[in-house]
Amino acid sequence: MKLTDSRDIRAEPGIVWQAILDPEVLKACIPGCQSMVGSVADGYEAVVKQKVGPVSATFTGLVHLTDIVAPKSIRISGEGKGGVAGFAKGGANVTLEPIPEGTRLSYDVEASVGGKIAQLGSRIIDGFAKKMADDFFTRFQDAVESPEEEPEPTVAEGEADSGADAPKKGWFKRLIG
Repeated sequence: MKLTDSRDIRAEPGIVWQAILDPEVLKACIPGCQSMVGSVADGYEAVVKQKVGPVSATFTGLVHLTDIVAPKSIRISGEGKGGVAGFAKGGANVTLEPIPEGTRLSYDVEASVGGKIAQLGSRIIDGFAKKMADDFFTRFQDAVESPEEEPEPTVAEGEADSGADAPKKGWFKRLIG
């Protein structure tokens, strides 16, 4: 499965670059990531729980950041084993380009699976891989981008704030800013 796309992020390239090297940002952006430890130089060990069609598995694996050309491009690759469910591996070549609005993040993703999950068929696997890539880069964009200049919504008395536990948009930028 291959996927190519880009996103325009309202943050300068230096901030986007810092975020892509930050393990806490990566952990927050990988859907289902339960833990991630390690370093940029040595790679990260990650535990990710996912459900692909009827198959649910906890994958343990490695994430490597290679081909680093600061602050322009990087390759994020990983592979994980999910026990009897099988394995998954893939990578993304990510490039950053300054644009007037901030940074254009472009990515080329490839992914493959084997074992029990590979028996689900290419339509399910391709759809799942596309959703995982979209979710990762949407979460990354939300973590890095400055929030829109909108007033905070007011919560009427007695109404629950359903997004209370969700990370706020632009949390990484505010953290380093």
